[in-house]
Amino acid sequence: MSDKTDHQRKRGPIIVSRHGRPALNRSAGPKLNWKEYRDWWDRYEAGSLAEDQAAPKKLKDAVAEIDLVLSSVRPRAVETATWATEGREPEQHAVFNEAPLPPPRFKTRRYLPKTWNILARTAWLRGHKLDGESVTEARERAAEAAQVLHDKAENQSVYLAAHGWFNRMLRRPLKKLGWVCVYDGGDKYWSFRVYEYRGKS
Repeated sequence: MSDKTDHQRKRGPIIVSRHGRPALNRSAGPKLNWKEYRDWWDRYEAGSLAEDQAAPKKLKDAVAEIDLVLSSVRPRAVETATWATEGREPEQHAVFNEAPLPPPRFKTRRYLPKTWNILARTAWLRGHKLDGESVTEARERAAEAAQVLHDKAENQSVYLAAHGWFNRMLRRPLKKLGWVCVYDGGDKYWSFRVYEYRGKS
């Protein structure tokens, strides 16, 4: 058993990226009703990346010498981790899956998936969840996910390929655990953030 304090132990860094561009296009028609959008989201969750792209050099360089590769269990995240690391298979954890997008039950309205995404996220943040995970439950899961990253990052660097919204939800619990975001690449496809451990204040 090491007698080093938590602050003295080497941790990280942790690199967290959003997945690449999915094959299923959220801007493509036709317009859908809320039930059809829910089916579309299920297909999106099970879908892969579009093949006409490659991981950006900036991300590949950032994770080139990473010790541990992680992802959510969704194919688009698993493939992102593999593409970014030149073929390494990630350790998959459902705790890193995207926060749900339950559509409001608008009986007569039809929208493109990209519009439903906005409406569903807004409704979810206000408490709407259909039969899925609530915003409170997702925040609890984000805290659990941050703890997983914290533990995994002891004495090694970690790369996580996950999802846009959930990656944002990780920021606060990581900060509480002593991690500082030293590079923020935003939320676009293939974007990433770098966290360094500074210890709990």
